Amino acid sequence: MTSVPLLPAARPPAGEVQAPGRQLLRTPRPLRPRAFRPSGPVKTMAGALAATGALVPTFVALKTLAPAASARIPELYCAIVARALGVRIELSGEPATGSVLYVANHLSWLDILVLGARLEGAFVAKHEVGDMPFVNTLARLRDTIFVERERRSRSASQVGDIGRRLRDGGNVILFPEGTSNDGLRVLPFKSTLFAGLETVPEARVQPLTLAYTELNGLPLTRSRLIELAWIGDMELAPHALDMSRIGRVRAVIHCHPTVRPAEFPDRKALARHCHAAIAASYRGLVRGERERAP
Repeated sequence: MTSVPLLPAARPPAGEVQAPGRQLLRTPRPLRPRAFRPSGPVKTMAGALAATGALVPTFVALKTLAPAASARIPELYCAIVARALGVRIELSGEPATGSVLYVANHLSWLDILVLGARLEGAFVAKHEVGDMPFVNTLARLRDTIFVERERRSRSASQVGDIGRRLRDGGNVILFPEGTSNDGLRVLPFKSTLFAGLETVPEARVQPLTLAYTELNGLPLTRSRLIELAWIGDMELAPHALDMSRIGRVRAVIHCHPTVRPAEFPDRKALARHCHAAIAASYRGLVRGERERAP
């Protein structure tokens, strides 16, 4: 019997596999996280300009004519710009409101956008912030209280400004570390500006933990966390440009239970309580642990 040579089986094209008894199936391409956003600066600039052009004049007009109607505009402005930068904000717990001193850790100028998008209140910031382009726009929108930490002679006036804001029923957002840092830890809290609570017995204090936990859907490593940090004399514009390229960032705000100043023997003890709560929570969040709302 003459043997018939067998023809070699046709090889499926690259990227396809032969399923027995079925037609060719395409193998799924592996998903790869985006390392950066090439169009990020354009998108960020477009979002920031659109928000500034539409909301800032509206805010200025309503601030005089209808103050109550203008109250939510700063939050909307911060939310739009944060989203244009690629930041997605997750809120854990419920922010208190009405004569509340929010106490938060501080990593970057980005914190102002993140907290500003979810909280209603006036920030406490170094007076140099008032001279920075774009950030000073945020400061004006949020009725920022400017402080000169190196001039102790101004402390009484600055503490008085915080106290007046709280007595009027407003909220104040304080970064008691006194400076931004590398995000690897929470620096000790300075208690000086907690003195603003002494004339407002009805005020409450709410510690807030702010953490950046993911980049492009993956855990944010220490080396990449440094890229978000705004340390020392770094120029704002180059840092913001780098931020706009980095990709999708997940920011988490965890709201701790409120406390009353009268529950503590002095403001230093209150500052230590806030630091302990925030530092422990921050360590857990950067390690990938999920906070439960109180």
